[in-house]
Amino acid sequence: MPYDLNQPPSGQHRPRRLPPLARGGTFLTIAALTVVTLSGCGGSSGPGAAPVPGGPEATGATASAAPSGSAPTGGAPGTPGKSGTPRPSDAKPSTPARGPLAGKVVVIDPGHNPGNFRHAREINQLVDIGTNRKECDTTGTSTNDGYTEAAFTLDVSHRLRTLLEKQGATVRFTQDDDRPFGPCVDERARIGNKAAADAVVSIHADGSGSGNRGFHVIHPALVKRGAADTTGIVAPSRELAERIAGKFVLATGSAPSNYVGGGTGLDERGDLGGLNLSTVPKVFIECGNMRDAKDAALLTSSQWRQKAAQGIAEGISGYLLG
Repeated sequence: MPYDLNQPPSGQHRPRRLPPLARGGTFLTIAALTVVTLSGCGGSSGPGAAPVPGGPEATGATASAAPSGSAPTGGAPGTPGKSGTPRPSDAKPSTPARGPLAGKVVVIDPGHNPGNFRHAREINQLVDIGTNRKECDTTGTSTNDGYTEAAFTLDVSHRLRTLLEKQGATVRFTQDDDRPFGPCVDERARIGNKAAADAVVSIHADGSGSGNRGFHVIHPALVKRGAADTTGIVAPSRELAERIAGKFVLATGSAPSNYVGGGTGLDERGDLGGLNLSTVPKVFIECGNMRDAKDAALLTSSQWRQKAAQGIAEGISGYLLG
């Protein structure tokens, strides 16, 4: 779930219809794919969803789920462990290979630091998100078996980094379990801005009610207030969201969210600091509802996580290459 995700006031949560997308000569209408029977990669808690510990309605470090600071491995489904070797998120990236994305900078924002649960006071501090003030961050959610969103987001982010670097992109992380907590939502936005990123993607999973399934990609609404001005990124961010949504469907077989976005796989938001304060194209992707048993079975599968990373990578590539 987005780290500063709360149900927005009326008029700020406006799902929009996704037009048919051309992908390699094949036209795809996301809304039509709601009939897909495979489980989807979820989104934010939808209307009427019951609040859950660590979910979008939670504040700060109130999650009761067993925390896990480790990213999952490529082992059997539901058996989290270490995934690769984390490297400092602010370290100079390895020299990218030649490829179609050479010269492009992508910032990956793994939602929620695994150490957040140890720092309730710090992550509950309010920060300016332009429209108002919100908590620095939250702990994130988890499956009913205790597999945390923080572990999931790091694993998918590592896989995504590998795929993008193979295409020549320079990839930076906002955090890689290399700091005690955070960064706060405002700092996450500044990291992408400072990197002059060509694209920023924030990786999340949701904590909505059981039965709510499917993925969605959150893109910024037009916000011009205080420190927030999304005027220059609304259009490119929406294009990035559409590209990722289209490729995510094809790579994972997952349907768009059945509780957010009206079946489009897209959700426009004006209440998220990570988007409001960004000056470069940025989106969030909610990859599944961790509180739904069927979605949880996907999220804890290393094979499915690889497909998720592939879909996101293809969407980013398609956006950057035009």
